[in-house]
Amino acid sequence: MKIAEHYSLLHHNTFGIDQQCDEYVEWESEAEAVAVAKRLRESGKPFLLLGGGSNLLLTKDFAGTVTTPAKCFDIAVIMDCETNQPSLRCWAGTTFDDVVSYAVRHGYHGLENLSLIPGECGASAVQNIGAYGAEVKDVISEIEAVEISSGRVVKFKGSDCGYSYRQSAFKHEWKNQYLITYVTYQLSRTFKPQLDYGNIRSQLEQRGITEAQLTADQLRGVIIDIRQSKLPDPVVMGNAGSFFMNPIVDADTFATLKAAHSNLRYFEVKGDDGKVGYKIPAGWMIDQCGWKGRSLGRAGVYDKQALILVNRGGATGQEVVDLMHAVQHDVKKEFGLDLKPEVNII
Repeated sequence: MKIAEHYSLLHHNTFGIDQQCDEYVEWESEAEAVAVAKRLRESGKPFLLLGGGSNLLLTKDFAGTVTTPAKCFDIAVIMDCETNQPSLRCWAGTTFDDVVSYAVRHGYHGLENLSLIPGECGASAVQNIGAYGAEVKDVISEIEAVEISSGRVVKFKGSDCGYSYRQSAFKHEWKNQYLITYVTYQLSRTFKPQLDYGNIRSQLEQRGITEAQLTADQLRGVIIDIRQSKLPDPVVMGNAGSFFMNPIVDADTFATLKAAHSNLRYFEVKGDDGKVGYKIPAGWMIDQCGWKGRSLGRAGVYDKQALILVNRGGATGQEVVDLMHAVQHDVKKEFGLDLKPEVNII
């Protein structure tokens, strides 16, 4: 277990914001997570559960304990004895894209569209990460965790975690109640590509790859190329990926928007209740409001993808928040929709 006081979080958030915490605690096993839970109970101080820091914006020093699973590659393959289908049980601190890469190399399918999403496995289960028509909730079968209030080791079925678009019980009613230790992803030996989101099909056509010829490795390569063409490298320009969630509206609101904006972009989505909604791309609306490529102080809207707010160098967390508010104001004025941040703002 690693413990440090007055610890800089500069290298623990991809926005590159240099704030400190009073105490930093890193745990390497389930047993250490139990010990950390006890430490948090007994200290009575505020605490922050941290993954890879790819969905975090720090606006000030954290007066308390920041705790996180140690970063390491820990994947166990579990084969179902009846179906012969694979599951991957992954340590919470394992880099999520390493899991996607491992799965593709070994012929385990279902994660391809989630390629190159930053962060760790534990955070994937909290955030319900998603991209290009796929969400991680659709493959999470089990989550193992330590209950902070008791130190008990518990398990949850993925279906019991309240998943919806970018949401989970871990972000709401279960917030700060558990240290996630392992996440199990249930995959398949059968490759069923999801190609109808974004410009995946057009990219395949440019490469001369038909759906019948397509391999999982090729699909992963296309997804990576698309993401790299749109997303800034946080090592070069601090960011947390998609900053805002895409609003989902009902049929009446959609009709009003379509009447006012003939060029409106949208995707039909079906909720768990079977009702059809309409997802309006936040990046498109931000672009329509003229924010793409603009800056406010040292924070800016990325010039290749307006959904991403960036640290252009030396920005404070408050500068990013000020930019967020300005963008939200203009989108609300133009479209009547509230943009909600996907990023956790501290």
